[in-house]
Amino acid sequence: MAFWQRLLITVLIMLVTSFLMSAVWRSVFNMVIPSYIAGIIGGLTALPVWELLKRIKSKKEKKSHAKNR
Repeated sequence: MAFWQRLLITVLIMLVTSFLMSAVWRSVFNMVIPSYIAGIIGGLTALPVWELLKRIKSKKEKKSHAKNR
C-alpha cells in the first residue's frame, strides 16, 4: 500500500473517530467536547491504524518480495 493511501486512510479514520466521540460526548454530558481531548482520541486512534496499514501489503508487493528471496 502506498504511503499516500495509508496517510489518507489514517486521517479519515482520525476524523471519523473524533466526530463519533464528539457525538457520544455531547449526548452523555450535554456539552461540547474540549478540542484537546478530541485531538488525543484521534491521535491514539491513528497509531494502531497506521501500524495495521503498514502490515497490509498488496499482492504485487508480496510477489516481488517472494521473488527477491
